Amino acid sequence: MTDFNPQTARIGIIILAGGRGTRMQAGDVPKVLVPLYGKPLISHLLHSIESVHADSNPIIVVGYKGDEVKAALGPSYQYAVQEPQLGTGHAVMQARTIADAKYDHVVVLYGDHPHVPASVINELIDTHLKNQATLTLMTAEFPDFEDWRAGVYSYGRVVRDVNGNIARIVEKKDATPEELEIKELNPAYFCFRADWLWENLSKLENHNAQKEYYLTDMLEMAIQEGEKIASFKGDPMAALGVNTKEELERMEKLLAAE
Repeated sequence: MTDFNPQTARIGIIILAGGRGTRMQAGDVPKVLVPLYGKPLISHLLHSIESVHADSNPIIVVGYKGDEVKAALGPSYQYAVQEPQLGTGHAVMQARTIADAKYDHVVVLYGDHPHVPASVINELIDTHLKNQATLTLMTAEFPDFEDWRAGVYSYGRVVRDVNGNIARIVEKKDATPEELEIKELNPAYFCFRADWLWENLSKLENHNAQKEYYLTDMLEMAIQEGEKIASFKGDPMAALGVNTKEELERMEKLLAAE
Protein backbone atom coordinates (compact mmCIF):
# COMPACT_ATOMS: atom_id res chain seq x y z
CA MET A 1 0.00 0.00 0.00
CA THR A 2 1.31 3.44 -0.93
CA ASP A 3 2.52 5.49 2.04
CA PHE A 4 1.32 9.13 2.06
CA ASN A 5 2.67 9.90 5.54
CA PRO A 6 5.11 12.84 5.21
CA GLN A 7 7.26 11.32 7.94
CA THR A 8 7.67 7.88 6.42
CA ALA A 9 6.84 8.04 2.69
CA ARG A 10 9.82 7.23 0.50
CA ILE A 11 10.31 10.02 -2.04
CA GLY A 12 12.66 9.64 -4.98
CA ILE A 13 13.76 12.27 -7.48
CA ILE A 14 14.54 11.64 -11.14
CA ILE A 15 16.39 14.34 -13.07
CA LEU A 16 16.31 14.23 -16.86
CA ALA A 17 19.72 15.25 -18.15
CA GLY A 18 20.28 13.55 -21.50
CA GLY A 19 20.08 16.43 -23.97
CA ARG A 20 22.77 17.81 -26.23
CA GLY A 21 21.73 21.46 -26.15
CA THR A 22 22.47 22.34 -29.77
CA ARG A 23 20.54 25.62 -29.55
CA MET A 24 22.78 26.84 -26.74
CA GLN A 25 25.72 27.01 -29.16
CA ALA A 26 28.04 25.35 -26.65
CA GLY A 27 29.79 23.06 -29.10
CA ASP A 28 29.96 19.44 -27.96
CA VAL A 29 29.36 20.17 -24.29
CA PRO A 30 26.41 18.19 -22.86
CA LYS A 31 23.57 20.59 -22.18
CA VAL A 32 23.49 20.16 -18.40
CA LEU A 33 27.23 20.89 -18.17
CA VAL A 34 27.03 24.24 -19.94
CA PRO A 35 28.36 26.81 -17.44
CA LEU A 36 25.81 29.04 -15.72
CA TYR A 37 26.96 31.61 -13.22
CA GLY A 38 30.19 29.77 -12.51
CA LYS A 39 29.02 26.16 -12.35
CA PRO A 40 27.32 23.55 -14.55
CA LEU A 41 23.67 24.17 -15.34
CA ILE A 42 22.47 21.07 -13.48
CA SER A 43 24.47 21.90 -10.35
CA HIS A 44 22.04 24.69 -9.46
CA LEU A 45 19.19 22.18 -9.28
CA LEU A 46 21.28 19.63 -7.41
CA HIS A 47 22.08 22.29 -4.82
CA SER A 48 18.36 22.92 -4.29
CA ILE A 49 17.67 19.19 -3.90
CA GLU A 50 20.04 19.05 -0.93
CA SER A 51 17.32 20.87 1.07
CA VAL A 52 14.38 18.80 -0.17
CA HIS A 53 12.41 16.34 1.97
CA ALA A 54 13.32 13.38 -0.24
CA ASP A 55 16.10 10.93 -0.98
CA SER A 56 19.13 13.19 -1.35
CA ASN A 57 20.64 10.76 -3.85
CA PRO A 58 18.60 11.52 -7.00
CA ILE A 59 18.60 9.40 -10.14
CA ILE A 60 20.13 11.36 -13.01
CA VAL A 61 19.17 10.11 -16.47
CA VAL A 62 22.07 10.86 -18.80
CA GLY A 63 22.26 10.51 -22.56
CA TYR A 64 24.48 12.61 -24.82
CA LYS A 65 28.08 12.20 -23.59
CA GLY A 66 26.73 10.61 -20.44
CA ASP A 67 30.17 9.56 -19.26
CA GLU A 68 31.25 13.19 -19.22
CA VAL A 69 28.21 14.14 -17.15
CA LYS A 70 28.92 11.33 -14.68
CA ALA A 71 32.57 12.32 -14.42
CA ALA A 72 31.70 15.97 -13.83
CA LEU A 73 29.06 15.30 -11.16
CA GLY A 74 30.79 12.43 -9.40
CA PRO A 75 29.67 9.24 -7.66
CA SER A 76 27.25 10.81 -5.18
CA TYR A 77 24.30 10.23 -7.49
CA GLN A 78 22.52 7.30 -9.10
CA TYR A 79 22.69 7.20 -12.89
CA ALA A 80 20.51 5.73 -15.62
CA VAL A 81 21.35 5.86 -19.32
CA GLN A 82 18.95 6.91 -22.08
CA GLU A 83 20.27 5.87 -25.46
CA PRO A 84 18.88 6.86 -27.87
CA GLN A 85 16.93 9.87 -26.58
CA LEU A 86 13.26 9.24 -27.38
CA GLY A 87 11.52 11.83 -25.23
CA THR A 88 10.87 12.62 -21.58
CA GLY A 89 8.62 9.62 -20.99
CA HIS A 90 11.26 7.32 -22.46
CA ALA A 91 13.87 8.92 -20.21
CA VAL A 92 11.88 8.16 -17.06
CA MET A 93 11.45 4.57 -18.26
CA GLN A 94 15.23 4.16 -18.10
CA ALA A 95 15.20 4.95 -14.36
CA ARG A 96 12.68 2.24 -13.52
CA THR A 97 15.20 -0.50 -12.75
CA ILE A 98 16.75 1.75 -10.10
CA ALA A 99 13.58 3.30 -8.70
CA ASP A 100 11.00 0.51 -8.93
CA ALA A 101 9.94 -0.74 -5.46
CA LYS A 102 12.40 1.68 -3.85
CA TYR A 103 10.09 4.69 -3.60
CA ASP A 104 6.43 5.33 -2.79
CA HIS A 105 6.43 8.53 -4.87
CA VAL A 106 8.64 9.88 -7.62
CA VAL A 107 9.37 13.51 -8.49
CA VAL A 108 10.54 14.30 -12.02
CA LEU A 109 12.62 17.43 -12.68
CA TYR A 110 14.94 18.66 -15.44
CA GLY A 111 18.64 19.36 -15.45
CA ASP A 112 18.16 22.39 -17.72
CA HIS A 113 15.77 24.09 -15.26
CA PRO A 114 18.26 25.62 -12.82
CA HIS A 115 16.04 28.08 -10.96
CA VAL A 116 13.86 25.65 -8.98
CA PRO A 117 14.26 26.37 -5.27
CA ALA A 118 13.91 23.69 -2.62
CA SER A 119 10.74 25.40 -1.38
CA VAL A 120 8.98 24.73 -4.71
CA ILE A 121 10.05 21.08 -4.81
CA ASN A 122 8.96 20.61 -1.20
CA GLU A 123 5.59 22.21 -1.99
CA LEU A 124 5.18 19.80 -4.89
CA ILE A 125 5.80 16.87 -2.57
CA ASP A 126 3.70 18.26 0.29
CA THR A 127 0.74 18.99 -2.01
CA HIS A 128 0.97 15.47 -3.41
CA LEU A 129 1.03 13.77 0.00
CA LYS A 130 -1.63 15.99 1.55
CA ASN A 131 -4.07 15.26 -1.28
CA GLN A 132 -3.09 11.58 -1.52
CA ALA A 133 -2.86 12.16 -5.25
CA THR A 134 -1.85 9.86 -8.06
CA LEU A 135 -0.24 12.74 -9.92
CA THR A 136 0.61 16.25 -8.77
CA LEU A 137 1.97 19.08 -10.87
CA MET A 138 3.13 22.61 -10.42
CA THR A 139 1.68 25.21 -12.76
CA ALA A 140 2.84 28.79 -13.20
CA GLU A 141 0.85 31.84 -14.19
CA PHE A 142 2.38 34.70 -16.16
CA PRO A 143 1.05 38.19 -16.86
CA ASP A 144 2.56 38.16 -20.36
CA PHE A 145 5.39 36.63 -22.38
CA GLU A 146 7.70 39.62 -22.52
CA ASP A 147 11.28 40.08 -21.28
CA TRP A 148 12.47 37.15 -19.09
CA ARG A 149 9.13 35.41 -19.66
CA ALA A 150 9.60 35.07 -23.43
CA GLY A 151 10.95 31.53 -23.28
CA VAL A 152 7.90 30.06 -21.54
CA TYR A 153 5.60 30.94 -24.46
CA SER A 154 6.38 27.49 -25.86
CA TYR A 155 5.03 25.69 -22.77
CA GLY A 156 1.76 23.78 -22.70
CA ARG A 157 -1.37 25.65 -21.60
CA VAL A 158 -3.35 24.45 -18.58
CA VAL A 159 -7.04 24.11 -19.50
CA ARG A 160 -9.42 23.93 -16.53
CA ASP A 161 -13.07 22.93 -16.39
CA VAL A 162 -15.92 25.00 -14.93
CA ASN A 163 -15.08 23.67 -11.47
CA GLY A 164 -11.47 24.78 -11.71
CA ASN A 165 -10.08 21.27 -12.12
CA ILE A 166 -7.40 20.57 -14.70
CA ALA A 167 -9.13 19.16 -17.77
CA ARG A 168 -6.11 18.83 -20.03
CA ILE A 169 -2.80 20.30 -21.09
CA VAL A 170 -2.67 21.70 -24.62
CA GLU A 171 0.77 21.90 -26.16
CA LYS A 172 1.55 25.17 -27.91
CA LYS A 173 1.69 23.60 -31.39
CA ASP A 174 -1.79 22.14 -30.88
CA ALA A 175 -3.39 25.18 -29.22
CA THR A 176 -6.11 27.31 -30.75
CA PRO A 177 -5.64 31.11 -30.79
CA GLU A 178 -7.94 31.29 -27.76
CA GLU A 179 -5.94 28.64 -25.87
CA LEU A 180 -2.70 30.47 -26.62
CA GLU A 181 -4.11 33.36 -24.58
CA ILE A 182 -4.13 31.17 -21.45
CA LYS A 183 -1.48 32.42 -19.04
CA GLU A 184 -1.36 29.38 -16.74
CA LEU A 185 1.39 27.13 -18.09
CA ASN A 186 2.82 23.68 -17.42
CA PRO A 187 6.59 23.48 -16.79
CA ALA A 188 6.09 19.70 -16.35
CA TYR A 189 7.27 19.35 -12.76
CA PHE A 190 5.51 16.22 -11.58
CA CYS A 191 5.18 14.05 -8.51
CA PHE A 192 3.74 10.59 -9.22
CA ARG A 193 2.49 7.78 -7.05
CA ALA A 194 5.24 5.35 -7.96
CA ASP A 195 3.18 2.19 -8.39
CA TRP A 196 0.81 3.95 -10.79
CA LEU A 197 3.69 5.51 -12.72
CA TRP A 198 5.51 2.24 -13.34
CA GLU A 199 2.31 0.40 -14.17
CA ASN A 200 1.22 2.95 -16.77
CA LEU A 201 4.43 4.41 -18.19
CA SER A 202 4.73 1.59 -20.69
CA LYS A 203 1.33 2.58 -22.13
CA LEU A 204 2.75 5.83 -23.55
CA GLU A 205 2.58 6.08 -27.32
CA ASN A 206 4.74 8.05 -29.73
CA HIS A 207 2.11 9.09 -32.27
CA ASN A 208 3.58 12.54 -32.82
CA ALA A 209 5.80 14.30 -35.32
CA GLN A 210 8.93 13.68 -33.22
CA LYS A 211 8.10 10.00 -32.62
CA GLU A 212 8.89 10.54 -28.95
CA TYR A 213 7.28 9.41 -25.71
CA TYR A 214 6.14 12.44 -23.74
CA LEU A 215 5.86 12.35 -19.95
CA THR A 216 3.18 15.05 -20.12
CA ASP A 217 0.86 12.46 -21.72
CA MET A 218 0.71 10.77 -18.31
CA LEU A 219 -1.52 13.60 -17.12
CA GLU A 220 -4.10 12.92 -19.81
CA MET A 221 -3.92 9.24 -18.96
CA ALA A 222 -4.58 9.95 -15.28
CA ILE A 223 -7.52 12.22 -16.14
CA GLN A 224 -9.06 9.57 -18.40
CA GLU A 225 -8.68 6.96 -15.68
CA GLY A 226 -10.32 9.21 -13.08
CA GLU A 227 -7.22 9.30 -10.90
CA LYS A 228 -6.76 11.91 -8.17
CA ILE A 229 -4.84 14.88 -9.56
CA ALA A 230 -3.52 17.75 -7.48
CA SER A 231 -1.81 20.98 -8.48
CA PHE A 232 -0.55 24.26 -7.13
CA LYS A 233 0.63 27.50 -8.68
CA GLY A 234 4.32 28.03 -8.06
CA ASP A 235 6.74 30.91 -8.47
CA PRO A 236 6.80 31.75 -12.20
CA MET A 237 10.56 32.20 -12.13
CA ALA A 238 10.93 28.61 -10.94
CA ALA A 239 9.39 27.48 -14.23
CA LEU A 240 12.17 28.90 -16.38
CA GLY A 241 14.23 26.52 -18.45
CA VAL A 242 17.39 27.17 -20.44
CA ASN A 243 17.20 26.01 -24.04
CA THR A 244 18.95 28.71 -26.05
CA LYS A 245 21.97 30.96 -25.79
CA GLU A 246 19.64 33.91 -25.21
CA GLU A 247 17.87 32.13 -22.34
CA LEU A 248 21.25 31.24 -20.83
CA GLU A 249 22.29 34.89 -20.90
CA ARG A 250 18.95 35.92 -19.45
CA MET A 251 19.29 33.41 -16.61
CA GLU A 252 22.80 34.70 -15.86
CA LYS A 253 21.35 38.19 -15.40
CA LEU A 254 18.53 36.91 -13.17
CA LEU A 255 20.96 35.05 -10.93
CA ALA A 256 23.31 38.01 -10.77
CA ALA A 257 20.44 40.24 -9.65
CA GLU A 258 19.52 38.03 -6.69
